[in-house]
Amino acid sequence: MKPSTPACGTIFDWDKKRAAIATLQAESERPGFWDAPEHAAETMQSLDGLKQELARFETLSQSLRDAVELAGLDNLGPDEISALERDVETIAAELRVWEFQLLLGGEYDSSDAILTLRSGAGGTEAQDWTEMLLRMYLRYAERHDYRAVILDENRGNEAGLKSVTVEVKGRYAYGYLRGEMGVHRLVRLSPFNANNLRQTSFASVEVMPVLPDTDRSIEVKPEELRIDTLRASGAGGQHVNKTESAVRLTHLPTGIVVACQSERSQLQNREQAMKLLKSKLLQKRLAEEAAAKAAIRGEFKSAGFGNQIRSYVLHPYTMVKDHRTGTETSNAQAVLDGDLDSFVESELQYEQRERK
Repeated sequence: MKPSTPACGTIFDWDKKRAAIATLQAESERPGFWDAPEHAAETMQSLDGLKQELARFETLSQSLRDAVELAGLDNLGPDEISALERDVETIAAELRVWEFQLLLGGEYDSSDAILTLRSGAGGTEAQDWTEMLLRMYLRYAERHDYRAVILDENRGNEAGLKSVTVEVKGRYAYGYLRGEMGVHRLVRLSPFNANNLRQTSFASVEVMPVLPDTDRSIEVKPEELRIDTLRASGAGGQHVNKTESAVRLTHLPTGIVVACQSERSQLQNREQAMKLLKSKLLQKRLAEEAAAKAAIRGEFKSAGFGNQIRSYVLHPYTMVKDHRTGTETSNAQAVLDGDLDSFVESELQYEQRERK
């Protein structure tokens, strides 16, 4: 255990982080700091994030020192040994989380994420599959203490969802979820098939980072927008209200269309729709850069045969398999209940190997 203590500090470069905190703290205390409110807000956000990381590291370091000290004592009783083993397991799990986050070094990896799910080949079955995927990601968000907000949805005529857009709010949400981008394939006995035959259906997942409010890398000019208002509607086409609170934005230069109906007021929906539009424009820019440099993987593919990143088989056996990394499990229900960690981690490790 003792050799791990300095190594932990070296791996995560806490001296550099402390220096960064000191620099940002000094900047925040200089006269006129708040004269540029956008820059000040961005600086304070960075400072708070670094302070939280450092506090977490110092708590972990103290736990490690306490465990080492306890392990060095003679004549430990069974209860003390059991408590020590539990502490060591907790510390090891926390260190694995830190090591995992080392893989999240992308410019937007610490950002919130926006997921858009669309049903593909398979009709009503595919629409039901899209809703199952939404549930999976909502459960994943719960497991990680993220907040998920449905921004827009288009329900199927019989069941499920034709499309849905959800924002996942939390540190590293985009970094963890960006590997989910692609086509997801389901094989099962369809409850929508009169003969209860086995059916294959598809749904696509698009993942985009949310730009911080202080980020000005994506600008949208008023003359580039067409703004439409419409009545927000819920399941079964029932109107949530009688006012035109839902907002649809069309970006004329690119043809990108986004909509939001999650908020009660038109102004709030417009703000959310603008956030979604900027995320889509950012994703478009990143994809163009990826194509040019051939360095960033994960470009969007159509929802159909041959483009799957992951298969979920519920009949005649149960298995979930990622076709990029080979990671698989027979516990399909756990995955559908949001247990995606092994798939997320293996995808990030695979991506890191591919970039070397």
